[in-house]
Order: sequence, then structure tokens, then C-alpha cells
Amino acid sequence: MVKRKSAILLYLGLIIGLVVSVFPFYWLAVMATRTTAEIYSFPPKFWFGTHFISNITRVFDNVDFFGAFLNSLFVASCSTLLVLFFDSLAGFTFAKFSFPGKKWLFVLLLATMMAPSQLSLVPSFVIMAKFGWVGSFKALIIPGMANAFGIFWIRQYAQEAVPSELLDAGRIDGCGYFRLYWNVAIPILRPALSFLGAFTFIGSWNDYLWPLIILNDESKFTLQVALSSLNGIYVTDYAMVVAGTLLAVIPLIVLFLFVSKQFISDIAAGAIKS
Repeated sequence: MVKRKSAILLYLGLIIGLVVSVFPFYWLAVMATRTTAEIYSFPPKFWFGTHFISNITRVFDNVDFFGAFLNSLFVASCSTLLVLFFDSLAGFTFAKFSFPGKKWLFVLLLATMMAPSQLSLVPSFVIMAKFGWVGSFKALIIPGMANAFGIFWIRQYAQEAVPSELLDAGRIDGCGYFRLYWNVAIPILRPALSFLGAFTFIGSWNDYLWPLIILNDESKFTLQVALSSLNGIYVTDYAMVVAGTLLAVIPLIVLFLFVSKQFISDIAAGAIKS
């Protein structure tokens, strides 16, 4: 009886958590089908309206949505691939290899996580200007091709997940460092890489401040910067803004569903192998 009550409370808590998590996305979809006047109406309308097509049409008329979408997709994909490679390489090194200054270098790496990212905006812009990268995608991709969080995350995961005995067996078979990393560590690190990839892609996709500062050509605007131009100076059509926001969120939802499935399958596969 006690177990049954505990199970009921557990499922009830999970259902409440699910509703709280999903409701903002549902409310976003509802507002994207309403007019601005209906969004401000009271009591609020909790069911879908009939203005979604007209709201989306106005988004396409006011901004180059598909061009900005492709720009964001290119920047986020390149940033994610570079972060996965360099962070996994560095994290694996910190976890499984010894070298002079390793401890202090890792402490310095962790210290950089404590500094607000806004403090680096001006120095980063000056460096990009010196390189002549202002207004180019290189300024969005290259500075973020490695980060302290990703290295820390992979290092913590690799310490427990990658057996030292397996690396020793690889060395006996003649594997060098990069082959140990690529053929031995990477297959084991797939769950951690799935999470890091999704985390990095979503962060790059949603980045607004740095692209706003560094980009000066409308044809290269990322999606977040392009959608910000929908806000009027005096009057804002919030139905149109919400519709554009919904279109920008849909790819992230699809990515999350795919990565979460991959993440769970990798965890299950690792458990079976162990």
C-alpha cells in the first residue's frame, strides 16, 4: 500500500512537472494564432485562433526569414562541430594524461567560467577588428570553437567512463594519442557529446548580443537579430513577433527530441556493455 501511494505521488509529480514544462510552448503556439488585440484581451484565450497564416505571412514580408534561418543554421552547426572536437580532445587529455602544469592549467580554465561573458565583449570586438573579421561569420564561429564548460564536462565524464586499462591495451597495440582519442575514447564519450552538442547548438542558435554587435550586413544577420527588427519603435505587432519566435523555436524542439532519444539509447547501450 505504501509503495502504491509512493508510485501515485511520483507519477503525479511527473505529470505536474510535464505540464509546467510544456505549457510555455503551448502558450507560445496559441499566441502565434491570435491577433495582438486578442493577446491583450482578458480573460485570456487558451485555445488556438485563426490568424496563424496571416501572422507568418507578415513575418516573411518584413524580414528575410529563410536567409536568416540558413545563416543561423550554418553558424550554429560549425560552432557545434568545432566545440565537440576541441572540447572532447582537451577534456580527454585532462582526464587521462599527465603533463607539467596540468593542475594549475585546469584551475585557470575553471576560473574563466566565473567571469561574466559580457566582460569580454569589448576586447573581443577589438580583436575581431584587428583581424578584419567584423561583419563576417568567422567572428561568430572561431572565438567560440572551444569553451571551458565543454572541456570541464568532457573531463568529468571521461574520468569515470573511459577505463585506463582500455587505454593501456590500446598503447600495447601500437595506438598513438590521436588514435586512442578517436577510436577508443570517442565511442565511449557519445552520451556526453550528445548533450554537449545540443547545449552548444542551442546556445549558438539563441545568441543575440554578440551577432548584433559584430554583424553589419543584413544579408548575414542570424535569425535572432533578424527577428529583433520586427519590434517597432512606437508600435509593435506582438502577434507577428510571437509567430516569428515560434518558427525560430521549432528547430530547437526537433533537435531536442532527436538528441534526447540518442542520449538515452547511448546510455542504455553503455549500461548493457558494462
